[in-house]
Amino acid sequence: MFENDALRLLVAVADCGSFTQAAVRLNYTQSAVSRRIATLEQQAGGPLFDRLARGVRLNPAGRSLHRHAIEVLDRLARAERELAVLHAGQGGLLHVGAFATANISLVPGALRALRDTRPGVEVVASEGATGVLMQQLVNGALDLAVVSDYPSGLPRTEGVTTTVLCEDELRVALPREHRLAGAGALDLRDLRDEAWLQSAYGDRPTMLADACARAGFSPRKVVRIAEWTGKFGYVAAGLGVALVPSLAARAVPGTLVLRSLTDPALRRTVHVALPATPLPAALELLGLLRGEAGPRPPA
Repeated sequence: MFENDALRLLVAVADCGSFTQAAVRLNYTQSAVSRRIATLEQQAGGPLFDRLARGVRLNPAGRSLHRHAIEVLDRLARAERELAVLHAGQGGLLHVGAFATANISLVPGALRALRDTRPGVEVVASEGATGVLMQQLVNGALDLAVVSDYPSGLPRTEGVTTTVLCEDELRVALPREHRLAGAGALDLRDLRDEAWLQSAYGDRPTMLADACARAGFSPRKVVRIAEWTGKFGYVAAGLGVALVPSLAARAVPGTLVLRSLTDPALRRTVHVALPATPLPAALELLGLLRGEAGPRPPA
């Protein structure tokens, strides 16, 4: 109903106590101030000022609108300041999403560095599957997402750009007392008699099933365990082995060892996804993620 400029004019006239002095402050003509105040009073349903012999004074209606005008203008000023620091990459919220194993060390390491370089930026972190994260980028709920092409490729999403971050090798986790724990890179055929721990459900093809088929066998047994902590517990108990991304290496307990596999297809590509017009802080985080990705530690 009330324009911001009209509210600013109301405040200026109230502060100055005079249309003439308010006109000087705002670089208006006195007649322009009078006309705009008259329009504002029409919108307000009645007079806002008492006209005195020398100047003007807010009446009860004017004092009421003046109080609200101060609140509105203050909020707008704060919004302008927040937007300025947001677009400069020096403050505001940055919504970041990532898949589970990227949140073990890759993303936290980059966010720690971002906190040091841009302490005014407040990060809101979340976790999800790649398809969900990509859709959240489209919806504007995320400013940056770390995603991967596993298990079914990277979704093509309009309005989202992706940059390859690193290749993530899949290794096999074994208990330390396993007969192959001290070996070098393993051929999957060396593990043909093992039970395998997987989190995927249903009949969806998996990277493990495809790799085993290339090696000429099918997994003897598949145990469905959703969470990484559960998988590690089962491996430590000698109840199976599991494929573990190198990104998750830091979370592997000391009771287990990771060994590389000779099949070059047992890897995934990790990407950073951004909206078409990324925030400066998101672009800086992309650079920090590249530095954090670096070479994965050897098996």
